[in-house]
Amino acid sequence: MKQATIVYCLKDDQVLLGMKKARFGQGKWNGFGGKVGEGESVIAAAVRELKEEAGISMNESDLSKVAQIAFYFADAPIFECHVFLARTFSGEPIESEEMRPQWHSLNALPFAEMWPSDLYWLPAVLAGHTLKATCTFDAEGKIVERFEAERSSF
Repeated sequence: MKQATIVYCLKDDQVLLGMKKARFGQGKWNGFGGKVGEGESVIAAAVRELKEEAGISMNESDLSKVAQIAFYFADAPIFECHVFLARTFSGEPIESEEMRPQWHSLNALPFAEMWPSDLYWLPAVLAGHTLKATCTFDAEGKIVERFEAERSSF
């Protein structure tokens, strides 16, 4: 299973999401992240991806791991995502080739334009919970067929 990262930057009562402009997940709001490179640590990949996709810099110590989710499409393993929150960072978000960043109120997230699984776990981690989960989509990645989660600590 490929290792991947997702980072959500928080400021006041807002979360930074990016509209995916190309490739996997195109047309969906999401956190910032991607695949972990060969020989790269998960946390280093999270910092690198945030810089590449939104122009935001941070130290590895600024990230708090809040979830680890294994994603499957029709029982085929796709990604094991390591999810982080960040409240300390530098720079203003800028649009990249891959993502268009935008701040969203924590009370009005655009779930209709996000991955369908986000509704199952994102509100919990934004509220301060940590979890390990498994999510199985249908073959097209449009319908969550099964979602299982348990509280965890990292």
